[in-house]
Amino acid sequence: MPAVTFQTSGKIIEIDKDANLLRTSIRYEGSVPYKCGGGLCGTCKVRIVAGHENLSKVMKKEVDRLGEEKIKEGYRLACQTFITGDVTVAWGEEDLERLKKIAERRINAAK
Repeated sequence: MPAVTFQTSGKIIEIDKDANLLRTSIRYEGSVPYKCGGGLCGTCKVRIVAGHENLSKVMKKEVDRLGEEKIKEGYRLACQTFITGDVTVAWGEEDLERLKKIAERRINAAK
């Protein structure tokens, strides 16, 4: 069985082949940040640390949302990515800071 290592949260999870990266994170508390789950918001952007060859091909939504440069740097949208073998993913301070700002805007809008 393939394994996903969520480097940022420290979780390692064995999964079935062709599992969706975001759904796996949600189900097993891998802690990948997300908002929409459908490739629209870009919140589930992760950096592939290892195992690029064990992922589904890059989808048009990923190119539209992330851009060619981020894709070349190893970023993917977890919601659009399926796993065929071992992979290690991470998300960094850049992503956490962006998510904090989104959360603050949502909280302020609800007041």
